[in-house]
Amino acid sequence: MSSLELQALPNPTNLDPENHVINGASTDDDNEELSPIEEVRLTVTSTDDPTLPVWTFRMWYLGLTSCALLSSLNQFFSYRSEPLVITQITVQVATVYMGQLMANVLPKTKFKLPGLGSREFSLNPGPFNMKEHVLISIFANAGSAFGSGSAYAVGIFTIIKAFYRRSISFLAVWLLIITTQVLGYGWAGLLRKYVVEPAHMWWPSTLVQVSLFRALHEKDDEPMTRAKFFLIVLICSFFWYAVPGYLFTTLTSISWVCWIFSKSVTAQQLGSGLRGLGLGALTLDWTAVASFLFSPLISPFFAIVNVFVGYVLIIYIAIPTAYWGLDLYNASRFPIFSSHLFTAQGQKYNITAIVDDKFEIDLAKYEEQGRINLSMFFALTYGFGFATIASTLTHVALFYGREIYDRYCASYKGREDIHTRLMKKYGDIPSWWFYILLAATVVVSLVLCIFLKDQVQLPWWGLLFAGAIAFVFTLPISVITATTNQVSVHLENKRKLSNLIASRLSYNIITEYVMGLVYPGRPIANVCFKTYGYMSMAQAVSFLNDFKLGHYMKIPPRSMFFVQLIGTVLAGTINLVVAGLLLNSIENICQDDLLPADSPWTCPGDRVFFDASVIWGLVGPKRIFGSLGNYWVMNWFFVGGALGPVIVWLLHKTLPKQSWIPLINLPVLLGATGMMPPATPLNYNAWIIVGTIFNFFIFRYRKQWWQRYNYILSAALDAGVAFMAIVLYFLFGIQNTQLNLTWWGTEGEHCELATCPTAKGMWLKAVQ
Repeated sequence: MSSLELQALPNPTNLDPENHVINGASTDDDNEELSPIEEVRLTVTSTDDPTLPVWTFRMWYLGLTSCALLSSLNQFFSYRSEPLVITQITVQVATVYMGQLMANVLPKTKFKLPGLGSREFSLNPGPFNMKEHVLISIFANAGSAFGSGSAYAVGIFTIIKAFYRRSISFLAVWLLIITTQVLGYGWAGLLRKYVVEPAHMWWPSTLVQVSLFRALHEKDDEPMTRAKFFLIVLICSFFWYAVPGYLFTTLTSISWVCWIFSKSVTAQQLGSGLRGLGLGALTLDWTAVASFLFSPLISPFFAIVNVFVGYVLIIYIAIPTAYWGLDLYNASRFPIFSSHLFTAQGQKYNITAIVDDKFEIDLAKYEEQGRINLSMFFALTYGFGFATIASTLTHVALFYGREIYDRYCASYKGREDIHTRLMKKYGDIPSWWFYILLAATVVVSLVLCIFLKDQVQLPWWGLLFAGAIAFVFTLPISVITATTNQVSVHLENKRKLSNLIASRLSYNIITEYVMGLVYPGRPIANVCFKTYGYMSMAQAVSFLNDFKLGHYMKIPPRSMFFVQLIGTVLAGTINLVVAGLLLNSIENICQDDLLPADSPWTCPGDRVFFDASVIWGLVGPKRIFGSLGNYWVMNWFFVGGALGPVIVWLLHKTLPKQSWIPLINLPVLLGATGMMPPATPLNYNAWIIVGTIFNFFIFRYRKQWWQRYNYILSAALDAGVAFMAIVLYFLFGIQNTQLNLTWWGTEGEHCELATCPTAKGMWLKAVQ
């Protein structure tokens, strides 16, 4: 059993946590009506009660509140050095108790509303039910940008304001955010019939949510109830975060190697958790554990092992060999671990100096500064990213191609399963809803690109090109995710290990590489193209994933439509408002060389987004990875990545009795460090250690405790940290004014030499 799954009940069809009358398959039903997927049969109930109220006051209140809270908190955290992403699981756990409380205290009085005839309404129509809970979680999922934290397009607003020091109107940014999110909804509507309703399109990651919903709605008679455990952990997490978050910030990165070897550049390059290779670096800060890679408590141990192997191979073998052993690309002139861009002399590249008044590249100024140079770590990150793209394609084709094809064919030939039959009791979403939404979104996007082109730079043909790429990729990626989970970016199934880290980044690189070749010299055009081309596809897959969850939980499709759409628009708007507030209120936000050493407002994710806009948009891939740049050899990683799975596949066919060979998942190994940058070795160390403790030792030796409290613990830790971080911000962080608490424990990780170069005769001011 995967460490992601709650233990399946022996007879799922008998589960009735709400004690309602059920309608569904009888024991005499033909077995052919049941799902053809064993995991679905074991996890999802084959019953339904269509009389359960769904559009209740509780659902709208808790749903809208959760969406607003998560979108504001996640945007707030996105600018911090350890950007914790609060996902829907936190809301999923917390709102079950809030919903039950509201069911106990709200009045049950029925009333009529003027103009709605004799229909009666009530603030409390009965016990809090699972369908309400699912819709609240869908709202929350929109609030967390479907696991990404905040709307992707907000990054464009951030780099324009904080890095390029230019301006863009609120209207242009808001339209950009909303259209890039909603465009994917249109794609999802067109494909829903093909990748949601068929039984063979089973979307493995949704089963985790189904299991958790069922567990949370079971009767709880234990002395330590889940609600009590959640509250205790939340309070402890809340008060503890004041220590690493304010009183003793060095606990965020305990880089003890730097403390021992305080005058050694090499030792600090090895030992720094934030600016080096993180050897031995530890943390007592939950944000450092769960940032970038999400909570390790919800990642299966098999995934953790694969990421660990790839992490060790890249960080502790490939990078040291290239940096100290071979000095590739004059690596010793630059910091070993940095996402900054440099001149050939090792100085930080002055990007704003090569941008002209039209927000395009000034070639004369560029030639004056010379070619852009990357740290060895940053260069290899792109190389392994190229390899991951190619290896993912060949790995999926060779190892899962037949399965994907067979299931895709079976989805048309197979009979309806019980879940599809039960869903026919509800009114389906008219196709014209999606057509109108898609057409309106495209029209608004074209208006943005035509009439506000001076702000977004993207020409109308670029928008259509990006949309075409997204639409072409959406169906195959959705089919792969729905059948094997190979490109799911959040959760993984025990039988089909997904590429947790690199799948998002791989397609990302394709879009920015293509636009950089076609339309170079314009940074904002490139990131807008990437956002339309990548984000609309990613949103479509996320929407389809939620539709399948609603399918399994028997949620009326039209309710799903409105909740997803409203949640997406609300979350994107709040993301923008919070981003504007922080960018205008915190001095030198995102400028890590101007901020105090212990300032949390370093914007690591936006720093990488900015660098990508320079590399792919402003300067262009020809001057970085082409004949006019230093790193053209990195393109060979595409070839190596494509051939790697072929070799593994041939070995498997030659030695079929060696069961360990097909377990070699090159996309996972090559993409293990795909979140670096902005993630650091400290994040990986903590994630691997904590994940191993809970999803190997506790899962194996205390399985009942794990089943009962593991997800609750993760949600409570996230919630406690989030609330304390907000308190600290409003007490001490506005205008970046800190209460004067200056001592050794608030002066960073004490690895100042980690950013120094090692080339003889060179000195470089430390760059964070």
